[in-house]
Amino acid sequence: MYVAVMTRPDIAFAVSTLSQYLEDPRATHLVAVRRIFRYLKGTKDLKLVLGGKKPGIIGFSNADWAQSTSRHSISGFAFFVGLGIVFWSAKKQHLITLSSTESEYVALTHASKDIIWIQKLLKELSFLFDHSFPTTLFCDNQGAIELSKDSKFHARTKHIDVHFHFIRQTISMGHIKLVYCPTNEMTADIFTKSLSHVKFQYFRELLNVV
Repeated sequence: MYVAVMTRPDIAFAVSTLSQYLEDPRATHLVAVRRIFRYLKGTKDLKLVLGGKKPGIIGFSNADWAQSTSRHSISGFAFFVGLGIVFWSAKKQHLITLSSTESEYVALTHASKDIIWIQKLLKELSFLFDHSFPTTLFCDNQGAIELSKDSKFHARTKHIDVHFHFIRQTISMGHIKLVYCPTNEMTADIFTKSLSHVKFQYFRELLNVV
């Protein structure tokens, strides 16, 4: 868990998935843990590269809808300052969403809360970083983007808890600008699902773990 949180975002999804079985672990979970350790041993020369000429923040938010056996979606996001990833998350959503658009909308809300925190931190470090608003947040779901920008009442959203509409407030206040990103380029995909070997390596490089 320490490694997944501090320096190796590429194992965040695997660790998050296994953490759901801490109260009732089985032999299959131990096998999976050993695979993670073997992966870390085989990639111990990899490191998280930080820095870059552009100090601005960009973020990626994604969700995998109802793929787990519990039918809870998985949220994932990643924030970069310059070329280096500085904050990431892979978590199971605590509610069951009714569509992929809704699960992406919930993921955007979680991501936007952390963007506000990072913006405040960079404001304290203004002598090092010249951050400008709004922060660009990429999403690969057009429906979720439109839902986030539209504050009108809709029958399809009346069941969503009020606090999940926080993303609309951050957009209207100019803190965040939502931009569409094709799924094949969605960096946060590595935090929401198991990927093939080729795709996993591709997204790992996008995280600047090299």
